[in-house]
Amino acid sequence: MKKLFLMLFIGSCILSCKKGGEPTHVADDGSAYFGEKIDAKNAITYDQLLVQLNGKDTVEAKVLGNIEGVCQVKGCWMNIVSEDKDAESMFVKFKDYGFFMPLDAAGKNVVMRGKAYREVTSVDELRHYAEDEGQSAEEIAKITEPMEELKFLADGVVLLPASKQSN
Repeated sequence: MKKLFLMLFIGSCILSCKKGGEPTHVADDGSAYFGEKIDAKNAITYDQLLVQLNGKDTVEAKVLGNIEGVCQVKGCWMNIVSEDKDAESMFVKFKDYGFFMPLDAAGKNVVMRGKAYREVTSVDELRHYAEDEGQSAEEIAKITEPMEELKFLADGVVLLPASKQSN
């Protein structure tokens, strides 16, 4: 009986993760909150964060950014991009794996609170993320070197409503 319950529980977790994250709260204006409830007050832009990071290991901040992509397996990470097409993107994970983003959030604006930092990502982990993005086996096989990346560990994210989207 315990094995049956465990199998049902694991199966329901896997199926529920397929659609991505569910907000913990949706405000009247359509803002959707994930993780800790935060507000957008005093958020800096992603480009301002890049300036603040210059010469520092880490920066604690509330950041406004545009989502380039979301993990298509369960929404467990996202990439934030700059308006400057030459600027690097930022890989965002969620504190304690405690919440996920909707799979269809690419192209939308968010405010997130947490810590930005640089970290070397292993080949295995890079390949795992490429697989999550749906890249082909050929593209994944081309990943042969670890890479230093800009990362952000978010404890709360606000997915801004359509009225506050810039694209």
